[in-house]
Amino acid sequence: MDLYMMNCELLATCSALGYLEGETYHKEPDCLESVKDLIRYLRHEDDTRDIRQQLGAGQILQNDLLPIITQHGQDKPLFDACIRLMVNLTQPALLCFGKIPDDPAFRHHFLQIVSYLHAYKEAFANEKVFAVLSETLYNLLQLDWEQRQEEDNLLIERILLLIRNVLHVPPDPYEEKNVDDDASVHDKLLWAIHMSGMDDLLKFLASAQSEQQWSMHVLEVISLMFRDQTPEQLVSAGHSRSAQEKQKDTSELESLRQKEQAEKRSRIMQRGNRHSRFRGSYVVEGLKSIGEKDVIFHSGLHNFKNYSHDAGKATRRVPKRKQMARDTDSQRRSVLNVRLFLREFCVDFLENCYNRLMYLVKESLIREHAQQHDETYYMWALSFFMAFNRGNGCKAELVSETLSVRAFHFIEKNITNYYEMMLTDKKEATSWSRRMHLALKAYQELLMTVNEMDHSKDENIRQSANVIKSNIFYLMEYREIFLTLLRKFDERMQPRSFLRDLVESTHLFLRMLERFCKGRNNLLVQKKKAKRTTRKKKPSAPTENTPEALEETWKIISEELQSCGFQLSEALTEGAVPFDAASEIPVTEQRTEAMIRIQDAVLARTGPEALSLLRAAREVWPEGNVFGSAEVQPEEELELLKQILFAELPRPTQTEAAMDEDDDGAELEEEEELESVRVSETEFNFLDFIKRFASPNIVRPYLILLRSYATNTPHTNHCVVRMLHRVGVDLKMDALLFQLSVFYLFNKILSDPAASAYKELVTFAKYILNRFFALAARNNKAFIELLFWKNVGAVREMTEGYSKDGDGAGKKKVIWTPEEEEELRQLYEEHKDSEDPDIVETLLPLLSNTNRTRRHVVAQMVSMGLVDSVKDLKKERKGTRIVLWTEDQEQELQMLFEEYKDSEDILGNILKHLTAKRSRARVVDKILSMGLVSDRRELYKKRRRNTAGKSTGMTEEDFFADLSGAPRRDAITGDEEEEDELEDELMDEDEDEEEKEEVRVVPEKKNRRRESAVEKNTSVGTMAQNVRREGLSGPVLWLQNCLNRAADDREEDGVSHPVPLVPLTEENEDAMENKSFQRLLRKVGIRAPADEQESFWRIPATLSIYQLRVLATSLNPLKENEVGGPAESEESVPSSVAPQQEDEGPDSQELRAQALRALLLARQHKRSAEDTNKDSTVEEAAPESPKGEAQSAGVGSKTSGKRSRMLDSDDEQDDDSPSRMNAEPEADEGSDAEARSAPANKRRRQRVLSDDEDED
Repeated sequence: MDLYMMNCELLATCSALGYLEGETYHKEPDCLESVKDLIRYLRHEDDTRDIRQQLGAGQILQNDLLPIITQHGQDKPLFDACIRLMVNLTQPALLCFGKIPDDPAFRHHFLQIVSYLHAYKEAFANEKVFAVLSETLYNLLQLDWEQRQEEDNLLIERILLLIRNVLHVPPDPYEEKNVDDDASVHDKLLWAIHMSGMDDLLKFLASAQSEQQWSMHVLEVISLMFRDQTPEQLVSAGHSRSAQEKQKDTSELESLRQKEQAEKRSRIMQRGNRHSRFRGSYVVEGLKSIGEKDVIFHSGLHNFKNYSHDAGKATRRVPKRKQMARDTDSQRRSVLNVRLFLREFCVDFLENCYNRLMYLVKESLIREHAQQHDETYYMWALSFFMAFNRGNGCKAELVSETLSVRAFHFIEKNITNYYEMMLTDKKEATSWSRRMHLALKAYQELLMTVNEMDHSKDENIRQSANVIKSNIFYLMEYREIFLTLLRKFDERMQPRSFLRDLVESTHLFLRMLERFCKGRNNLLVQKKKAKRTTRKKKPSAPTENTPEALEETWKIISEELQSCGFQLSEALTEGAVPFDAASEIPVTEQRTEAMIRIQDAVLARTGPEALSLLRAAREVWPEGNVFGSAEVQPEEELELLKQILFAELPRPTQTEAAMDEDDDGAELEEEEELESVRVSETEFNFLDFIKRFASPNIVRPYLILLRSYATNTPHTNHCVVRMLHRVGVDLKMDALLFQLSVFYLFNKILSDPAASAYKELVTFAKYILNRFFALAARNNKAFIELLFWKNVGAVREMTEGYSKDGDGAGKKKVIWTPEEEEELRQLYEEHKDSEDPDIVETLLPLLSNTNRTRRHVVAQMVSMGLVDSVKDLKKERKGTRIVLWTEDQEQELQMLFEEYKDSEDILGNILKHLTAKRSRARVVDKILSMGLVSDRRELYKKRRRNTAGKSTGMTEEDFFADLSGAPRRDAITGDEEEEDELEDELMDEDEDEEEKEEVRVVPEKKNRRRESAVEKNTSVGTMAQNVRREGLSGPVLWLQNCLNRAADDREEDGVSHPVPLVPLTEENEDAMENKSFQRLLRKVGIRAPADEQESFWRIPATLSIYQLRVLATSLNPLKENEVGGPAESEESVPSSVAPQQEDEGPDSQELRAQALRALLLARQHKRSAEDTNKDSTVEEAAPESPKGEAQSAGVGSKTSGKRSRMLDSDDEQDDDSPSRMNAEPEADEGSDAEARSAPANKRRRQRVLSDDEDED
């Protein structure tokens, strides 16, 4: 169907709307029904949006709908239907298609709809249309909430959506080729909004307390109104240019004039006084052409400096995925009248609406009431209006809502989230990059406003800025964010404008930090470290704050409260709730918890929040004046806060909190995760912090930005040179810039005709070049070093001298004593004539020093001259000596298979009795080819599933896992480990085992049995312990957290997907390249990148939730009594659980189960009796002990009683087991009614059993 030929039914429906005669529109009697039919048609349009295109081609909106609402607005049903239809017609094309189509046909439809939207926007640029809309909106807002109906609220929302859709239409780049200060379609639309009074209604909606539900719509409309504007242009609108601006324009014109004159002089120098018809041909000596001869240059000598081998070559096409990201922001200067009205709008908005609107929007974002990506409007408004306020006098009280540490935290969290999504969602990486850029600009504006406040004349404002800076510089996340962004910069996804803002923000942050550090001898900052957590879940004491730290905290809090005059914002007053309404504890008994919350707020250095909690607690618990009297003075409140800060309040232990509820498995894991990160304070050194910028990964983005020095602003060039100066001069790491691409850029700057306009760049380039040539006079390898980027170690070697081979700290030379050399020589002489295929394997067990590896022995034999080279001692590949099978060997194999086919280890017995020794892989392939088995799984070693009575090495934990039906670890991983082990053996024996062998394999132990689940976890824990000793505690903790998060996500979603491990810190990124850490990853089961398409290691989807949690638990640091492995766990098995014969019946198994259960219960009752006696002793001594000790004793007694009851309830969970009913008739029946999930029971039972075993 031709879209330009309207459908007959659609044409009839449009004709039934009415007709336009001159300026008057005559509607038909069934106009309302026709509008509803059009809405129905749009609801059922196809993927090409044919109905929308036909209505756009027929100009229904311009010729029918707009005249209807302007001339027949009194017909309310018709007006509502027309507004509803226009909202549908004007919605963005991106929403109609979901994304920009890749298919050419759909791309054509997409562009066609965009062209119709341009026509709609031009039609709406009419004062009459917006006059009707503003009048209707005004009348609706005059209604009280009692009078306003649901249809009225819908109409208000649709009018706001219509305005948003019209403002959202992008400008047409082909039609609107206007210059600055010329009226565009967007300017005409803004002027129509202003003349109709719609802008005043928007300010009313933003400030009225009764209209807060429209806050998100209002912010979206305002952001689209200011889409093409910049705060600097609006601030200067209507004002004469300042002397600084005039000086800036003069300097720019002067630099352009100098550049033009220099180019003119160079052209004059190129031409001679007389015209020469013969340009000449010259031979360039020393410059080879394609052949062996020198290059012949066919041009004048004055053009030789422009000669290049690339002249005449076709430019290589760069793939789209490798192209640099392009800037999409377009800014133009609107007509003066529009800029003046927008300036007045900004002033009124800041004075009356900004703080309240931003608070409401932030609340909706935190509570997730907004739509996806709505936080981008919040960050745009923050950056735009704070920049306008900074240029218009910088009144801090106008933007106080967003000028806080919480705003920094919100933006930092979004930057991190956007970066992670940019890595994982590759198809939408450009969109995530734009959102990340928006968040970065908001962060930059916050820093600039705080810096402006620091230079204020008002002492209170300077103190407020000092408080904010102390909080920002104290927390590690805010100090590390710029290092991370610079290190992870990717010019394929992030445009040059992002890099410019990033460099300028880093420069501002470092300048503020440097100024803050001056005059402070001991500046303490927060530092996070990996804390060694134990496997047993014991209550941990709260972090003790030193008196010096408390004094420093109180000084900051008191200054902050005094600077604000003890006045709190309305948001803090309304949002302060001192009690937990969802808690089972009555409100009247939550005073202690409220005091702990106030203390936490003071320790977090949020003074206004602590003061608001104190006042709210005073209203809730006025009796006794615990939180002060009703007529308390601000000074008395300050003293109360100080007493609360220094008081030792009784805090509940984590074990009690974990046992109070049944369904707290996830909360317990989160508490363990918080425990595993230890937060400490350390003294900050600014120079040490700058040293972290001395890295090629950070210097390279600066040089990328420096390439466009000619188009950069002078401030941008200054920021780049200042960072390079910090690295090259302050840190004396100038050799880090000794790189060929850097020198090429310096040469371009020095040879620029307008180089006098870049004096700072020229001076720095000359300094670096002088340093290089001074070094080259001493080091003749410096010119070779120009070809490579260098790290700190290479820079030190380049400047101080190269170390000899083998002198590195990482390589320890193996020393052989003369006695050991003589022993090796004698052993070699004795066995060199033997028929052993591998003499090294023969000598290794005979050496007195058992720490020698194959590599050590081979290297020593070569150095002693016993063999000529390493190739003489090359290990022979297994399974390659015998290739063909004779008929007798096949018959022998068949006989052995028939003999051992019913045994537990078929393949192991066959290999043991086979005459001609062959590898496992060859034997398995031959058995399959002979048709003895159909699947290699039939050759796996059969594992006997141990029951409760037949277990020979079963612990109490595994026994009760069998009784409760929970999966045992060896049962879960048994089949997978069998298959993986056999596959690994088959693959390993087909490979050459010469590579980097460090551990020798004793021939008698080739047929190793499979590790049990406990042994595997112990080996993982041991390997993790070794990795921690290498200084990788943080990455091991990060791996453990990733496993726990993956288990929680799979348990919540019910779906298992491979999860990539994305290292966001430099420490984790370096660990992913560490060989020891990679071995740990493989041991845990993390899959390495499969091919070049993948960049990250992945947690495979085959790992179950239970396996992930077991592996995460095994990464905990091992205690001394846990390093022993499974041998010690076997010793903890009671004597009643002894090895039994396989022919025992179920009756004996039940008896054994009953006996073990009775033994365990007796142990528990004995322990509970001891705890009771202990508690009674503590209670008798209570009158003489302090109050705090009595409370702690009571808490311990409560914990012990709860733990014993929890063990009894876990033992009695299997209600259907007859053995349980017979063995425990007197068990606690109340525990049977508790409903607990299996994973929570498993974790809780593991915790209690481990505690009991340690107490015994």
